[in-house]
Amino acid sequence: MSDLSLVSAFPKAEDAAWKALVEKALKGAPFSVLESKTYDGAVIEPLYPPAKSGAVIPGRDPGAPWEITQRIDIADPGTANGQILEDLNNGASGIVLVFQGAVGDRGYALPGDAATLAATLEGVHLEWGVPLELQFGTSAPTIANLVADLVETRGLPANHTNIRFGFDPLGVLAAKGATDASPDDVATLAKSLSARGFRGPFAAADGRPVHEAGGTEAQELAFALSSAVSYLHAFEAAGIPLDDARTMLFFQLAADQNQFLTTAKFRAMRKLWSRVEEACGLTPKPAFVTGETAWRTMTKRHAQGNIVRGTIATLAAAVGGANAVTVLPYTAALGLPEAFARRVARNTQTVLLEESNLFRVADPAAGSGAMEALTSDLCREAWRLFQKFDEMGGVEEALKSGLFQDAVAETRAARETAMARRKESLIGTSEFPDLGEDDLAVMDVAPSATETGTETVKPLMPIRLGAPFEALRDRSDAALAKSGARPKIYLACLGRPADFNVRAAFAKSLFEAGGIETIAATSEQTLDEILEGFRSSGAALVCLCSSDKVYAAEGAEAAKVLKGAGATHIYLAGKPGELETLLRDAGVESYIAAGENALETLNGAYEKLGA
Repeated sequence: MSDLSLVSAFPKAEDAAWKALVEKALKGAPFSVLESKTYDGAVIEPLYPPAKSGAVIPGRDPGAPWEITQRIDIADPGTANGQILEDLNNGASGIVLVFQGAVGDRGYALPGDAATLAATLEGVHLEWGVPLELQFGTSAPTIANLVADLVETRGLPANHTNIRFGFDPLGVLAAKGATDASPDDVATLAKSLSARGFRGPFAAADGRPVHEAGGTEAQELAFALSSAVSYLHAFEAAGIPLDDARTMLFFQLAADQNQFLTTAKFRAMRKLWSRVEEACGLTPKPAFVTGETAWRTMTKRHAQGNIVRGTIATLAAAVGGANAVTVLPYTAALGLPEAFARRVARNTQTVLLEESNLFRVADPAAGSGAMEALTSDLCREAWRLFQKFDEMGGVEEALKSGLFQDAVAETRAARETAMARRKESLIGTSEFPDLGEDDLAVMDVAPSATETGTETVKPLMPIRLGAPFEALRDRSDAALAKSGARPKIYLACLGRPADFNVRAAFAKSLFEAGGIETIAATSEQTLDEILEGFRSSGAALVCLCSSDKVYAAEGAEAAKVLKGAGATHIYLAGKPGELETLLRDAGVESYIAAGENALETLNGAYEKLGA
């Protein structure tokens, strides 16, 4: 029996044939409508040929799982210790301790005193090589030495521990605007801890402050790379051989719901560092890169959506070769998460690692035309920005000039505009909200502000992209608490469901994203029935929803009748086109359509309601 070749049963796939079909589907529109751009300006094509070269980028060893690290930011040492032991006994392989003033301090963090450290780490077998990452803020050398003292007090061999001392004064400077240390202090600490037998790494080159402030992938990479080079210079000046110095560094990046760009970013970080190693006359070795799911895409509203975003981000970072990943608990934006949310964060990784087996293949993106192109684009732009840092005297000088912060702020503004226009979305917050969602529990612990000293540079201010929509939802909740009812809008659906369903769904999603409850019929109604529905709704605002054809036949009459019945403002879902004058004269005052500024529309609606 001859072998059956499935390939031979299908015609050969060729670019020309595909493009011919695309041109037919576009009906005269330019091919460029299928392209998109990153915030770094790189063009993302709709289709890529196989990569001409796709060598595996060395990262985790083939078949080696990444570390499932759990973030601990609970100030009470007893509670923190209980959570650590629960995490380590139920799937986590490592722990991240966030200290006050660290880049990751978002109102909840550990104080850095000896008693707290001892109680927090009680029963944690550091001598077994349990990964422990320390994220420092102020007083980093003091806290690091307290940890080292604790290890020695317990009689543990320092070289058996697996502690990442994440000393990063440049990251703290960028995030907080002030720091009490310098790269030279990092080198001093590294030499001291090395002499005590600790293996390190001792310095973290952290790109998260840039990501949290809304920066681009290349800006994040360039900042982390330039920070690493600053620490490398300090190590060399302290007499540490470069071959040893590079092992004293690790990288931290944010992972978000943009799956492909996140994977490309993690791959690019390794390629960029290899370039630096080569420039130092070293044979490249794989960099240690950790990831944390993105703060800027965390939401308070429909926080369960954070579970999905965290899963996508974890998958992307793992495919990109991350050595360790921390998933933010899905209620993190609401307050200090309880044990259940921390369990979900832990299990998100366990499922991807143990059940999906994502770790089995080293660099699975290698050879993909799209992924290789995205990785190369990021490397080029990040290297260009890195060279600009170098020309300015390093990343610290760039921060002092304020030019880098201004560039990140420009990108942040572009992101915020895209969110306002819902060209980018957060499901459950800016799209498809649930006004009846249940409250989620968090610990009854108030956030605290950390003093980081007098600002010496303009800080990179962290953002959450969903916050403006959440503020509108807060206004709605306040109205509900005060009067027993939310602000309302009546959707006057004209024609058959086939005519109005699409635009009614669009209007419902838009207005309820701002906390304005929509009331609408689901079946065909006469104009009298629509009028009766409006009167019984208790709404003052109206939005007409239907097809352009029905608007032409019935829109003006419906607007006149509803205006006469007391509608204070009438919207129309869609663009009026040639009907604009007719509809305006009939009482239609505003139009809602895809790509328009939703936040302006929603704030305007509250003004019209007098709320």
